[in-house]
Amino acid sequence: MIDTSFFKELDRFSFMVRKRVSTAYSGSRRSILKGRGMEPVSYREYTQGDDFKTIDWKVYGRTEKLYVKEFEEEKSLTTHILLDTSKSMDFRNKFEYAAMMALGFAYLVTKDNEKFAVATFGEEINITKPKRGRKYLSLTIDLLNSAQLIGKTRFDYCMEKYASVIKSRSLVFIISDFMTDVEAIRNSIFRLGDNELVLIQVLDPLEKSLDLGGEAKLIDLETDAKMDIYTSPRLRAEYQKRLNDHIAKIKETCITVGADFHTVTTDKPVFDSIFEVVNRREAGHK
Repeated sequence: MIDTSFFKELDRFSFMVRKRVSTAYSGSRRSILKGRGMEPVSYREYTQGDDFKTIDWKVYGRTEKLYVKEFEEEKSLTTHILLDTSKSMDFRNKFEYAAMMALGFAYLVTKDNEKFAVATFGEEINITKPKRGRKYLSLTIDLLNSAQLIGKTRFDYCMEKYASVIKSRSLVFIISDFMTDVEAIRNSIFRLGDNELVLIQVLDPLEKSLDLGGEAKLIDLETDAKMDIYTSPRLRAEYQKRLNDHIAKIKETCITVGADFHTVTTDKPVFDSIFEVVNRREAGHK
């Protein structure tokens, strides 16, 4: 059973999902719009031709100078959470940890009464319709508790299939170990890059260090292939290099499209990992 007792910790902070509407600007730059019914983000001195309705009269009362508000339009995004349920996630408590992160984001979105969907993927992808509310969150918890970890990860195929159902710019989380073909991952990042995209790599500490203490038998969880190895310092160094190179290629593509990439290990409290993701997003939006 997936432990959801950490939900109460998440009440410590709010999770605002924001859409920045681009007009004169493109890419990740914010669009500063003049108008009402939007959030003021800055002020500047009034110049001839500015709309009088944007003047902040309280500031004028203090300074006897005319300042107009600049606004940034904010609209809620639908949140899509894509969770890897391939066999490679069936290592110690890796899937449970990843599922807790997925449910943590769903819980935070539910607190703001916004829509979310959680999809599980491996060889196929289980697509659900975005909805809102605590009842839907409870159904999602049941869904993940009954998830079966089977098969390989057809990453590019699943992401292409999911991208076709996203109808407007959304917030998309992909939670996986990303232990699959790097080109398939890169293609998927570009495919989903028009959204606010967050990739979260979940690894067991052993997968990060290969600290197996000498002789060990490795089993490929997706193919059942077995290999006897001796984890010498040289082997561990080579493994670390390959893992770092793999992650670097994913990060490079994320930077290109303006996506976030995080690597977390299952020995870190789930709350801390979620806080790290949310904190970086909010810092990037200030």
